[in-house]
Amino acid sequence: MKTLIVENEVYLAQSIAAKLVDFGCKCEIATTVKDAIRNEKFEVVLLSTSMSGQNFMSVVEKYKNSIVILMVSYINNDTVSAPLKAGAKDYIMKPFMIEELINKIKHYGEFDRMRLENDMSKEFIKDIFAQITTPEVSKKIELPLLVVCPSKKHADAYAVRLAQAKGVFLKSIRLDNFTDFKMIKNTPSNTVCYLQDFDLLKKSDKQALIESVSQSNCIVYSSLSDTEWPYKSIQIESGDSPLGSGDILTVEDYIKSVLEQFQDKYPDIELAKKLGISRKSLWEKRKKHGINKKK
Repeated sequence: MKTLIVENEVYLAQSIAAKLVDFGCKCEIATTVKDAIRNEKFEVVLLSTSMSGQNFMSVVEKYKNSIVILMVSYINNDTVSAPLKAGAKDYIMKPFMIEELINKIKHYGEFDRMRLENDMSKEFIKDIFAQITTPEVSKKIELPLLVVCPSKKHADAYAVRLAQAKGVFLKSIRLDNFTDFKMIKNTPSNTVCYLQDFDLLKKSDKQALIESVSQSNCIVYSSLSDTEWPYKSIQIESGDSPLGSGDILTVEDYIKSVLEQFQDKYPDIELAKKLGISRKSLWEKRKKHGINKKK
């Protein structure tokens, strides 16, 4: 991490820099406020508030988007409160252990990384679902909830928007090969489980899941309108055809689309029967189109 150490005691600044190098910091030293105001970007700024006669607040203002940690000899409004309000992240009392300083740098570095990832994820999700229309959501909608929709992307959009309306986290769980229903029941109150592939469960597992989620915060997705569900449910009309487009498909394209969307929902015997082909032909079509069936 590129680090600027603003400290008029040169020996102390050099000592801190030498120890931070082992942590992976690339350090530069400024012994005056004027020298600290540079046309460079620093991830971390360690700022001494014991620089007599110098207005160190200009350093805080300059680098308020960086991790500014105050190195203070005593605590008052000028050395701590005002700089924190102006944008400094934290402070550490002199003399300090270098491990304590490193822990603070790591903490705020990780926080900034997570915030950046969170902002990127929000923008990405917003862009993905921007053109998808779903029913209005409200934090008053009761859970558990079954969302029935031929289009999974519409169900995904609805689940995300409902979680946002309720102000909770959304945890996505694929139910194929998943049997830890007790974990779903014990989900924290600030999290909603979004359970997918409900249609792939055996009848006994479906019943076990239904019993487990009776008092849980969860959204269950199903593409089948005849799904048995004893709790609240919502039917979403996506506006798409079952195969996701409004075009007339060739026979080969139709078979490919059916395989991609339904091969994990029906056994091969039933799927071949619905398509009017043999199981051998089904396997050949799958191989031809490079479609791998889930184990």
